[in-house]
Amino acid sequence: MVDASLDVRDADDGLRSRSVVITGGARGLGFALSRMFLSRGAHVAIIDIDEAGLDAAVAKAGAHCYGVVGDIRRRQNAHNSFAQAVAALGGRVDVLVNNAGVYPRTPILEIDDEAWDFTFDVNLRGMFHMSAAAALHMRKNKAGRIVSIASIDALTPYAKNAHYAAAKAGVVSFTRSFAQELAPDGVLVNSVSPGPIDTPNLRQLGIYDDLSRSVPIGRVADPTDIAEVVCFLAGSRNRFMTGENVVVSGGILMA
Repeated sequence: MVDASLDVRDADDGLRSRSVVITGGARGLGFALSRMFLSRGAHVAIIDIDEAGLDAAVAKAGAHCYGVVGDIRRRQNAHNSFAQAVAALGGRVDVLVNNAGVYPRTPILEIDDEAWDFTFDVNLRGMFHMSAAAALHMRKNKAGRIVSIASIDALTPYAKNAHYAAAKAGVVSFTRSFAQELAPDGVLVNSVSPGPIDTPNLRQLGIYDDLSRSVPIGRVADPTDIAEVVCFLAGSRNRFMTGENVVVSGGILMA
């Protein structure tokens, strides 16, 4: 794992005092995102379904971090969760990061309806509902940023995760549609497609070493590698990128 220091004394990315909502922010990449935004002066509301994990993450993150327990898979729950986050952040949200997701691994002929529905509910439906809630809020302010976490699996096949890949391809497609519709309102919408990321979940799957060998630069991503890109897209230095899918794969995919 690379040095995960969050010393950003020289950073000037326009995130100070911005209000950020992050879904699935209690662990893994989501928690790294939460910490990086906080370290750059933002105020963060984490929406997560795991109440105990959320409480622990908020306590560890410290000041200016707020927790909202919410299941974003259904429209009303998602909109209610976003409204609670808006209230926690003082009435305004500048940035939404759609990070909540699951990474199932099942051979394609063994994917049943339950697994299919759950994967799409978390990875795509929740992203759609949260983005819609954010769009209604941000277009009134004529400003905002929405960044969704997709995956390189949306762009290239991997064995045993076809339903995950299809859902993440949907994230990329929805990102473009939201970007086009919200551009006149000053809301920039982009997605980030990471390669493999060093998280506890990845290590538990037992494929860490194989994935590390598959990356041209010789390692999987540290969560902060992805968080840096998300912070750029969410900050004031991004003034002209919208509808883009930024691949961060260590060279697995080269455009």
